[in-house]
Amino acid sequence: MRLTGRRVSSTGHAASVLFIAVAAAIFPNSREAAADPVFTVTSTDLAPGKVIGHDLLFDQADCKGGNRSPQISWHGAPQNARSFAVTIFDPDAPGRGWWHWAVVGIPVGTDKLPNNASASGVLRKMGAIEARNDWDTDGYGGPCPPPGKPHRYVVTVYALDGTDLRLRQGTPALMFEHEIRTMTIASAQLTFTYGR
Repeated sequence: MRLTGRRVSSTGHAASVLFIAVAAAIFPNSREAAADPVFTVTSTDLAPGKVIGHDLLFDQADCKGGNRSPQISWHGAPQNARSFAVTIFDPDAPGRGWWHWAVVGIPVGTDKLPNNASASGVLRKMGAIEARNDWDTDGYGGPCPPPGKPHRYVVTVYALDGTDLRLRQGTPALMFEHEIRTMTIASAQLTFTYGR
């Protein structure tokens, strides 16, 4: 095999090595500083190994829960985020899945939602807007899967690069999801399971 290429003088090579060494000395942590922190979502109500409380379950049909939205916290969001959105989706429901919650307009600077943020008015006070879930109610609608195999519930926090999503309170969650994706710059997920 024959290798061809441009010949570099030893002086040029030495200058290149010197430049790299000087740059490393001046910016010793440049690689770490440039790396974004990991975007994660956690919940005190949905901690691994913790049994889902009845307060989070739907409160109609044959489910007798409190229908309180879970506490959610997120960390490491991109610095250029201008707002946040949160969704909870059940991919195991028949058909196209089941939307339990979709909320947009969570102001930048927010990094958590308390338990029951949906029904308590916390979201309205911060100017957030909630979708109509697949239970046909506005705001949060908790899990209530049919008896049998447990379902997965995917909690997603989205960092968005804008604030104007052209959505109104009560718009179906599927439309919220479409608009959210047009502005998403990062997302973090947490999945929990529940069965009856």
